[in-house]
Amino acid sequence: MKISSTDWAMRTAAFEQVRRLQEVRDQLTGADLAKGFQFEGQRIPLVNPQRGIFKPRQMEALLSIKTVFPKPGAKIWYDDQRSVHKQIYDGDETVDYSFMGTDPNVADNRWLKEAMDRRVPILYFLGVSPGRYQAFVPAFIESWHPNEAKVKVSFSEIDSSGTPKVSEDSMTRRYALRQVKQRLHQASFRDAVITAYGNRCALSGMPEPMLLDAAHIISDGHEELGHAVVSNGIPLTKIHHAAFDAHLIGIDPDFRVHVSTRLLAQSDGPILQAMQGLHGQLIRLPVRPADAPDRNRLAHRFEMFRAAAYSA
Repeated sequence: MKISSTDWAMRTAAFEQVRRLQEVRDQLTGADLAKGFQFEGQRIPLVNPQRGIFKPRQMEALLSIKTVFPKPGAKIWYDDQRSVHKQIYDGDETVDYSFMGTDPNVADNRWLKEAMDRRVPILYFLGVSPGRYQAFVPAFIESWHPNEAKVKVSFSEIDSSGTPKVSEDSMTRRYALRQVKQRLHQASFRDAVITAYGNRCALSGMPEPMLLDAAHIISDGHEELGHAVVSNGIPLTKIHHAAFDAHLIGIDPDFRVHVSTRLLAQSDGPILQAMQGLHGQLIRLPVRPADAPDRNRLAHRFEMFRAAAYSA
């Protein structure tokens, strides 16, 4: 049995609200989700703050599922974030999502079963750090396993007309999960690096996280040094990130900034002057010494900067 046109219209409005939020945010916050979405003058929630499986009373089928990232205990949260997302990184076509409790007949778990039977597209909010989420839409409940108290979740995409595609074949599901892994990897690395530096650019001190990137010292394509660890990242504003990637700015193993002669020779406005003023300065370091940029990686990257300057 398919969902009604009214439910579909509400679902589409929810998807569109999440899309708009993701256009201006790298991650969604609990406050973003709490605002819900508007439909015909009425506010409808996106999630239940206390539960992971959610069907609004105004809708006839499941709207969203949520996985919360655990709050930090004695250990800083991003040290163990790989284990939190292990099921996704190890997945092939689908990922596991646990029941609410173990009774398959409680309402929350029946909603999962109904969503599978109806092939209803849903939202999956996956925690990447405490209180922050990546939204994956559409997701589908692919299979139901009451004896194991879980379901299998697959992913797909929205087509150009705004309609969720159903992943009917193995190849499509595999491709969609690879996209999920890539987005999760990028979001987790960015959040870990920026958090380690107190949400500030390591060069300029800019304190606005929405304007910051997590720049890789060594790209993740490098087999030996390109690991997604905090010590392989530096938080930079987008313009400083672009300059770093273009080898117009370099950072030596002693954490000192070098500005290329190409930039130093120019004179064209305050932004360029501010960048030139970084020459010879030390970068801002994270609170924990263990999170500081790895000196071996910096040495490798600084040789690339010097080579680029020599060939210019």
